[in-house]
Amino acid sequence: MRRRRNVKIVATLGPASETYEVIRALHEAGADVFRLNMSHGTQDEIRQKHEIIRQVEADLQSPIAILADLQGPKLRVGAFANEAEDLQDGAAFRLDLDPTPGDINRVCLPHPEIFEVLKVGATLLVNDGKIRLKVTGCGADSADCTVIAGGVISNRKGVNVPDVVLPLAALSEKDRSDLEFACELGVDWLALSFVQRPEDVEEARVLSKGRAAIMSKIEKPSAVEHFNEILAVSDGIMVARGDLGVELPVSAVPPIQKRLVRRCRAAAKPVIVATQMLESMIDSPMPTRAEVSDVATAIYEGTDAIMLSAESAAGSFPIEAVQTMDQVAIEVEADPTYAQIIAASRSVKGSSVADSIVAAAREIAETTDIKAICCFTQSGTTALLTARERPGVPIIAMTSLRNTARRLALSWGCNCVMTPELERFKDAVVSAARAARAGGFADTTDQIVVTAGVPFNVPGTTNILRVAPCDERLIYRTDPG
Repeated sequence: MRRRRNVKIVATLGPASETYEVIRALHEAGADVFRLNMSHGTQDEIRQKHEIIRQVEADLQSPIAILADLQGPKLRVGAFANEAEDLQDGAAFRLDLDPTPGDINRVCLPHPEIFEVLKVGATLLVNDGKIRLKVTGCGADSADCTVIAGGVISNRKGVNVPDVVLPLAALSEKDRSDLEFACELGVDWLALSFVQRPEDVEEARVLSKGRAAIMSKIEKPSAVEHFNEILAVSDGIMVARGDLGVELPVSAVPPIQKRLVRRCRAAAKPVIVATQMLESMIDSPMPTRAEVSDVATAIYEGTDAIMLSAESAAGSFPIEAVQTMDQVAIEVEADPTYAQIIAASRSVKGSSVADSIVAAAREIAETTDIKAICCFTQSGTTALLTARERPGVPIIAMTSLRNTARRLALSWGCNCVMTPELERFKDAVVSAARAARAGGFADTTDQIVVTAGVPFNVPGTTNILRVAPCDERLIYRTDPG
């Protein structure tokens, strides 16, 4: 299914979008990737959504990526005797390991690992940062705090600890179970929540055994600090601005977003900008102008994908939210300023043969009358390198591996086409010409650029480029071998 824009759209599924009819409508409206949030719903419910997505994919003959988002080690306070208390600024409040229901003076925080690393002066954030506590004294089983910013605290609200790296396993027992379940199910991407260090990613990679690509969610200050090391061991990145904006000053999030997107692009690894992009569309059929500007900013920065969370999972207007993102993306990418910004932010070329091939393909396509770049890829690397160049013509990623086609559905500009295994470059050129015509990218009077690796079906061998006509009669005439 050809899109009229290059940036991809990720839609989270939930109670508002769990039927075949809605999921199909979301894909037809513009959703390229569906996110399954493992924090909500049973494994049986997740399985049902997965089956529906694959049925939509088969019915529409359009590769769809599925992203399973693991919950991660979520920290929460215990329960209160009165269910909630109103903490006043300047008041004393204690967090401890005592399971007794809490009151105005204390509550249980059933995470001894937090007390192991807390120091005087550290900040604790409760309920998405609405309540701010400062540690004035701490021990092995409790922490005395002063309320810096008060408010209502209630049962099992989340806790963030931005000032320290917590000695927590990256994957809880639930995460390990969900990871194995998702891999057996056949998801294409696994998103890891609350990543703090590269070792967290490596643990998930060992457990996944190559069955899914690994996406690291950047939502903690320690992840920003160690971003280059995390990026090196990840297949993709999600800039998860919700928790990031809780644990860091909100004013720091936009420049961090811009830096991370550029680093991901330079590394040829897909990046998603996520959280609260069209938040008002949970209840309204129209977004705010500020939200539209936020979506547009991420696209101007060159992100691979933009994501809907509650807007498509639980909102009243899930299809309208996807349509809004699609329309904003089309408008932004048609702006001449967009092409100028993308070109100006293009990274220095790499030193490999594949780097040189994809850079040459872009330059040829943009300086001559070329309609598309067709790249043959097994692992997806050639398509990712081509996408890194952000060419001004469509990218047709051709592969014989369905898993590769699905994973590339997340990457900027990649129009994924399934092709049989090929043994000769001439057959690849003919296949590319037919795909370009069938997809409406070109007709018989046009030319395309074709890149591939010889020998075929061997990952990492991209070493050949050809400008070819879209009429296979001309291909056979000029290359009869």
